[in-house]
Amino acid sequence: MRQLLLVTLCATGVLALSGSIATAAGASRYCLQRSGWGYPGNCQFATRAQCLATASGTRARCGLNPRYAFARQRQQGSR
Repeated sequence: MRQLLLVTLCATGVLALSGSIATAAGASRYCLQRSGWGYPGNCQFATRAQCLATASGTRARCGLNPRYAFARQRQQGSR
């Protein structure tokens, strides 16, 4: 009984961790940013061109999504 409980807890932990890593790795690359919006802004853009088109005519700017950037650093650091 204890072994079954231990195996179940370990499997649940592994699945939870892999889901959070996949979310960070799958994060959109660019964020639309403007003062007063909070950091990092609206991070739904896969390309810089999409972000720039949305920012056109406004005081917003485009920046690299920190979740995407840090996920890449972790991947490169683990090699």
